[in-house]
Amino acid sequence: MADFHQTGVIATFHKLGRAKLEKIENELLWYSKERPIALVLPSLYSELEGRALKNIIHELKKIRYLKEVIVTLGPCTEEEFNHAKKFFSVLPQTTKIIWNNGKRVSEVYKTIKSAGLQLGDTGKGQSAWMAYGYVIAQKNISVIALHDCDILTYNREMLAKLCYPTTSPILEYEFCKGYYSRVTERMHGRVTRLLVTPLIRSLKKIHGYVPLLEFLDSFRYPLAGEFSMTVDIARVNKIPGDWGLEVGILAEVYRNCAVRRVCQVDIADNYEHKHQALSPDDASKGLLKMCIDISKSIFRTLASEGIVYSDGFFKTLIATYVRTAQDMLKRYEDDAAINGLAFDRHEESLAVETFTEGIRIAAEIIMKDPLGVPLISSWDRIESALPDILDMVKDAVDEDNK
Repeated sequence: MADFHQTGVIATFHKLGRAKLEKIENELLWYSKERPIALVLPSLYSELEGRALKNIIHELKKIRYLKEVIVTLGPCTEEEFNHAKKFFSVLPQTTKIIWNNGKRVSEVYKTIKSAGLQLGDTGKGQSAWMAYGYVIAQKNISVIALHDCDILTYNREMLAKLCYPTTSPILEYEFCKGYYSRVTERMHGRVTRLLVTPLIRSLKKIHGYVPLLEFLDSFRYPLAGEFSMTVDIARVNKIPGDWGLEVGILAEVYRNCAVRRVCQVDIADNYEHKHQALSPDDASKGLLKMCIDISKSIFRTLASEGIVYSDGFFKTLIATYVRTAQDMLKRYEDDAAINGLAFDRHEESLAVETFTEGIRIAAEIIMKDPLGVPLISSWDRIESALPDILDMVKDAVDEDNK
């Protein structure tokens, strides 16, 4: 059983004993009559062959409170798209597949781009953003939930716990972030443990009280890809198109939501999905690439809050980060020891060294270009510029799914 300690500025909902799943799902079924729920699944075609997605489909078949499932596919051929339609057709919910590089949806992207609006790069962020547009276009969905398709330990309790805070008219939250532990015979989640948390706390040491930093530091797993939100939030949020996606979404939520309407929920005893390589010698891939993108996202978000950067500031930050990360590394080593887990101090230290380099690279980029690549425009902004665009999105997806 987890503790029930409330920390930070957002509400935290814990796993307190065995969940009464049937009760929660029955309540969701009742609430969803007035507040329909759509589940968005960003998926690569390759994941259709994996064990994780097959189990996710098996679990989703048991869920009655979802009105719709929207699978937004990464680049694929027409043959692969047709196979994906057949693969997901076993779901009992209304299911639509978004063929992001298909002719019809590509025309939507082209129309938006020709209006001078930002689309970001092809990837998970853009793919999820298009799914939000399709949901908004239908005008009959109140809540959007999203989770990845590579979760090896998936069960339907995850989705129920994720949807409940934003669907319940009694709780009335606008955004809910999932959190969990990632442990096998050792601790995982290095980017959260050894980059994001010590970096945010280093910034707090230097800047003192900054409301945005307090907000970010309140999340137990800020890089979790699982969340639910109201459609109104999906309409106004901008979205990053790189590995800064999760942090960037939290920053947008901070801007567009009252903090009391934001929460996090423990959705799993343990969570297992694919692991990224560290790639300490290649800044174009792996965790080093992720570190650079996340660091840039944090720095740019703080700059928009009025934080001023200088070369001296970043030198101080890097020194503070190294000390903070090393102190936290020792805590994790001790935590692993008391739980009988393996702990490779060399590998963990190498991760800290790699992330230090990533922060340094991100700092150089920020000093040269404080704005960077613009976020994907919000649907609110796009609809203002192109009043018929949501109808175009709906028609494109519906035609592809005939």
